[in-house]
Amino acid sequence: MERELLLLGLLQQQEMHGYQLHEFIDSNMQTCVDLKKSTAYYLLEKMAKEGFVTSSAEREGNRPTRQVYSLTPDGEAQFQELLRQNLSSYRPALFPGDTGIIFLDDLPRDEAITLLQTRRAAIVDELERAEAAPIHSGSLQLLIEHQIVHLRSELDWLDYVINHLTEQA
Repeated sequence: MERELLLLGLLQQQEMHGYQLHEFIDSNMQTCVDLKKSTAYYLLEKMAKEGFVTSSAEREGNRPTRQVYSLTPDGEAQFQELLRQNLSSYRPALFPGDTGIIFLDDLPRDEAITLLQTRRAAIVDELERAEAAPIHSGSLQLLIEHQIVHLRSELDWLDYVINHLTEQA
């Protein structure tokens, strides 16, 4: 649902070819959205079969032919429905890296601290990328700011865990 909403929403703003969609997502939402190029193309083809988007071949100069995707009236209706569902629902956040926390006591404390510090460095890198993202007008900026809040919260929690383990050592 999330990925379809994203693609339909971007196409609602303007028609685009697949590479344009991917480039926009990659350059503006890379810290907030995980959508592989192959998945985007698969979803575009699926939504074309469902009648939510149409595609037409376009060729510029000597470049290869590419498919340009446009939203259909049914696609606009689907976008509106998915948008309303998304904004009105809540799904708890799941943190895939937390499974290892359950078994922290199975490692020597110093090793566990070192591993968590490595994780912390990766989060700091991701936070720096999010904070360096260009400022956008409108609601896209809210998405980036939401990601920044979560990354800062993750850092605070990880600092707490590392300090807790350090004090126990």
